[in-house]
Amino acid sequence: MREFWRRVVHALEADQPVELVSILASGGSTPRGAGAMMAVFADGASAGTVGGGNVEYEAQRLAAELLESGGCGVRDFRFVQGDAASLGMVCGGDVSLHFQFLPGGDRHVIAVLRDVVEASGGDQDTWLIRRLEGERVTDMGTGSRAGFRHLTEAPPEGLLESRTVVRDGWTSMQVVRAGKVYIFGGGHVSQALVPVIAAAGFRPVVYDDRPEFTDPALFPAAEETVCGAFKDVSQAVTVTADDYVVIMTRGHQADYEVLSQTLRSGAKYLGCIGSRKKLALCRERLLAAGFTAEEYARLHAPIGLAIGAETPAEIAVSVAAELIAVRAGKLD
Repeated sequence: MREFWRRVVHALEADQPVELVSILASGGSTPRGAGAMMAVFADGASAGTVGGGNVEYEAQRLAAELLESGGCGVRDFRFVQGDAASLGMVCGGDVSLHFQFLPGGDRHVIAVLRDVVEASGGDQDTWLIRRLEGERVTDMGTGSRAGFRHLTEAPPEGLLESRTVVRDGWTSMQVVRAGKVYIFGGGHVSQALVPVIAAAGFRPVVYDDRPEFTDPALFPAAEETVCGAFKDVSQAVTVTADDYVVIMTRGHQADYEVLSQTLRSGAKYLGCIGSRKKLALCRERLLAAGFTAEEYARLHAPIGLAIGAETPAEIAVSVAAELIAVRAGKLD
């Protein structure tokens, strides 16, 4: 999303207006959920997506009309046939879209969205906060655990949640999620996994004890590569409760060394690749070292969703799917 916000800021800085389209709410089966965004530019181009298909076509058409008139709006669409608000789709859900006109050159809006761009390169949960009066946005700023910026009045409590919130005339959408995916081991599966999860909005960091397997050229989509001994992981990186741990080292000993340093980290996700026999041996060693069965039970092992994956590319898809499910709150 960082490139998305950069495009919006660049257009505004060039005195070109932008129509920002956001899904305020969704219900049932829909292509995208609340918080999805799309920007429509004066030259007819667009960035981002609110779901594709007819909903996106209609959203782009309406955004172009509102962009020309300098208007804002809220439109509801239903994904059922034979309804006045229907798009002719049969998903069975509904969405509420908000259209916000962003004037070219508006210093306040540019300052807010520059903050979003900067936050996108960091590691702090960040929200876009807007005050709605009818269809128009009358206040706009950013929020984080440290407080709010650029708002002219204090928003109500309870806006900083992982889901999109619409409350008391305010809306908040999380635009940056804290947390990295630490991938231990830079082999074939890791090389297949990094571009997949990076495209899905994760921030991969690859750690290996071999320089040739932490070459940045091997992982162009990684945020960082780290070369160090597996026994010294805790000295090189700090895993937090916002992070994901993916263990794909080349052997049982390295797996054990990484797990012994990360199993109590509180990470949002821990997964380890390997055969059931190898994992059983690793479990025995961890229990003998004082870890509990309950602590080990947090580990996703074998890693990835059970889709019959065999090749590195297939395993990467299964692991990426599992990470997405955990991020979405669909899997512990």
